[in-house]
Amino acid sequence: MSLETQVLYEFGAFRCDPAEHLLLAGGRPIPLTPKSFDILVALLASNGRLVSKDELMRRVWPDSFVEEANLTVNISALRKALGESNGGQQYIETVPKRGYRFAVPVKEVRAERMASIAREPAFTSEAVVQELDSRPAAVSVNLTSAKTTSRRWLGIVVLLILASISGVMLYRTRSAEKPKATGPRRLAILPFRNLGQNADSDFLGLSLADAVITKLGYVSALAVRPSYAVEKYRQTQPLDIAKIAADLNVDTLLMGNFIHDGDDLRITCQLIDVRTENLLWKGAFDVRYEKLLTVQDNVTQQIIKGLEVSLSPSEAERIKPDEPVDPLAYEYYLRGVDLYARNDFPMAIKMLERSSEIAPSYALTWANLGKAYTANASFQFGGSESYRKAQAAFERALSLQPAQIEARIYMANLLTDTGRVEQAVPLLREALKTNPNHAEIHWELGYAYRFAGMLRESVAECEQARRLDPGVKLNSSTLNGYLYLDEYDKFLQSLPNSNDVALIVFYRGFGEYYQSRFAEAAKDFDRAFELNPALLQAQIGHALRYGIDHQPAKGLETLRDAEKKINERGVSDPEAIYKIGQAYAVLGDKASAFRVLKHSVQSGFFSYPYLSTDRLLSNLRGDDEFSSLMKAARERHEAFKKTFFG
Repeated sequence: MSLETQVLYEFGAFRCDPAEHLLLAGGRPIPLTPKSFDILVALLASNGRLVSKDELMRRVWPDSFVEEANLTVNISALRKALGESNGGQQYIETVPKRGYRFAVPVKEVRAERMASIAREPAFTSEAVVQELDSRPAAVSVNLTSAKTTSRRWLGIVVLLILASISGVMLYRTRSAEKPKATGPRRLAILPFRNLGQNADSDFLGLSLADAVITKLGYVSALAVRPSYAVEKYRQTQPLDIAKIAADLNVDTLLMGNFIHDGDDLRITCQLIDVRTENLLWKGAFDVRYEKLLTVQDNVTQQIIKGLEVSLSPSEAERIKPDEPVDPLAYEYYLRGVDLYARNDFPMAIKMLERSSEIAPSYALTWANLGKAYTANASFQFGGSESYRKAQAAFERALSLQPAQIEARIYMANLLTDTGRVEQAVPLLREALKTNPNHAEIHWELGYAYRFAGMLRESVAECEQARRLDPGVKLNSSTLNGYLYLDEYDKFLQSLPNSNDVALIVFYRGFGEYYQSRFAEAAKDFDRAFELNPALLQAQIGHALRYGIDHQPAKGLETLRDAEKKINERGVSDPEAIYKIGQAYAVLGDKASAFRVLKHSVQSGFFSYPYLSTDRLLSNLRGDDEFSSLMKAARERHEAFKKTFFG
């Protein structure tokens, strides 16, 4: 056996291993997308010198033409993964208009490894697609070359690990009577922890939890936290049960571990009543890897039993075990769910498309594929083609499973965003009949109402969603009903206290702008644009920032670039487009303001009570074109009100 020397990089508490495509912090792996990891390696290898934007783009995207915004977004994601924050350690220095340099000392470590030992290639989604596609269609096997141990030995290993290194205190079972619940039981299912050495199985942690969350969405006695709310705990160790329960505002937690070895999978779970410290249930499942689909059904049934939930006949029917699904298709589905949670929408789409090709009758694949297409359309400027594919996927999901909650929620969001709010509302109202305690349904209904100008009703639905789940859509949507009702203090109080999410920081600045607190608004607009310059709202804030600085020409140039991109790619978000019209009006370009506002109203944002009083449109009032615009918005608003509110 020969030895080969490889370079590792150490900085602060981090260790980067390029050959293994692995970044560790204190011995724990830090998840990074392939492109973000490649950027990190390029900066580490630069030995502190400036690396130009062009050089980074050539190295990371050698055979593709990409916009500079792709680089900026990946740099932002990398900063977040490294834990950068205002006033804290800064690892990556931006050199304006030129590039980036790594700002902390980096130590190169030479490591010798056996060249003849066959290592797994660095994990990338593309590699997984190729590997999975090479398998027989009906058989799903482990992706690693680890030796298969016996099931008995596997069980012993798991029990030893749980007894010796688990970061979670096992609660003892108590005989005390459970307190009577005054509302739905609030439950969070945390990502399962991978106790094995097979890092390629990490995708199971969140995706299996998501499968159980989805199943329990039909149980009205439970208010289950969505996957995006628990995703942040996938790397958290040790688990502070009380803190997590308080953060998520839940009274019950399900936690689990798993080891995937060869064709064997062992999962251990515990269900805890945080209020009484009762261990309601604990158990273990030994399954063949090709029987992954049975895990969600087994865990769901045990949760129902442990919480002593009474099911209606329709609920019992909906949570029955699913029909068998091709194991390879189901693995693609689980990988797609995990990649979506990591915001890698293009690769999530690839995984889910392959799942749908192998098992075209599995409705959840189509629902999540539609969601991924929609995200790609909205956040990656995928445009009209992605919206078309999303709608087709949702329709396929509902044709297979007409009462499916996920497809109804996602499709309603798509319909609202693409100007068809009158079609979105019936979908959501029907879904509420299935589960009136589903927070996301209430939120989406409030979102639809505000597009149609039913502002008090919108606020009521969104507040109900927040009562059921204070974290619902916390970082991806805002309670704009308060803003449109001129209740600016309530709007600002409704925003999370975050300075790291571009959308939230923009809206904080937007609320301050309405209050004429221009210095604070300018600071927040700058921060939002720094976090994500590709975000449409951040670009609008950037234009308004130029207005604050008495540079309207530069602001108008920014708006025209954004409008051009929207028109070229067929992006449809009439509420965001309306804000471009507002900014045009504020910066003094009346013709452009009317053009964009007309497009917004025709595209489905006809919130007449807001439009008729919006102070940012003050210099347009009195114009005949403004009167015509208001007439169109009022007529559709009144028709909507008559149809849905009598």
